[in-house]
Amino acid sequence: MDLIPVIVECRSGYKADEYPVRFYWHNTCFEIEQVIDRWHQWNPEDEWPLADYFKISTTDGHEFILKHETGRDEWFLTTYRECISR
Repeated sequence: MDLIPVIVECRSGYKADEYPVRFYWHNTCFEIEQVIDRWHQWNPEDEWPLADYFKISTTDGHEFILKHETGRDEWFLTTYRECISR
């Protein structure tokens, strides 16, 4: 899996960066319509996840997977069928 750095704006609720609401890639803003699924990558030696993953759909009908590396607070777009076609 390749990771492409992106800028993400999030909604904060009971915790910071609770879920993404838009991201920027190649000078284009993608508005997130829905978080379809969400999962965590855990470090077996720690209580906190190493990364959060979000499968999202955008208002223009595309689906992407975003990865948030929580320790470094960095966001990435994973290579996914829709990403490769751009």
